[in-house]
Amino acid sequence: MSKLRIGSGVDFHQLVEGRDFWLGGVLVPHHKGALGHSDADVLLHAICDAMLGALALGDIGLHFPDTDNTYKDIDSKILLQRTMQLVGEKGYQVVNIDSTLCLEAPKIKPYVPQMQETIARILSLTIEDVSIKATTTEKLGFVGREEGVVAYATVLLEKYTIN
Repeated sequence: MSKLRIGSGVDFHQLVEGRDFWLGGVLVPHHKGALGHSDADVLLHAICDAMLGALALGDIGLHFPDTDNTYKDIDSKILLQRTMQLVGEKGYQVVNIDSTLCLEAPKIKPYVPQMQETIARILSLTIEDVSIKATTTEKLGFVGREEGVVAYATVLLEKYTIN
């Protein structure tokens, strides 16, 4: 019998001029980018938090603190790889991911396949195992005013089975 664990994650970042906009490990052309200690990839951060949360391992800030210059401007794909290592050390693997990005602009539909491929490659999944959806907030709140971006992720983990 396999053991399943589910985790949820959320991340928020302010949008500012003069920063690259990384989403799901993909550089998305936009006049604003997310502000953060790392590359501020909200989607990868939410996925990391979901993975860590599923195993009660704390959050991304515990493992990769913004007070540590080791992580200054780090590529969040590296953080996802390191999170996968932590999950693997506990004997688990990712089954699938369901995620939602909340932003007014830019439209990310053209970039979703590349995001799925990037995340799937890092986590040894197929692109069918990585769901990425997007929504606006209908011009409401800080997301609607294009002041920030939010990502939500739910991850299912399964304990390795040894035959």
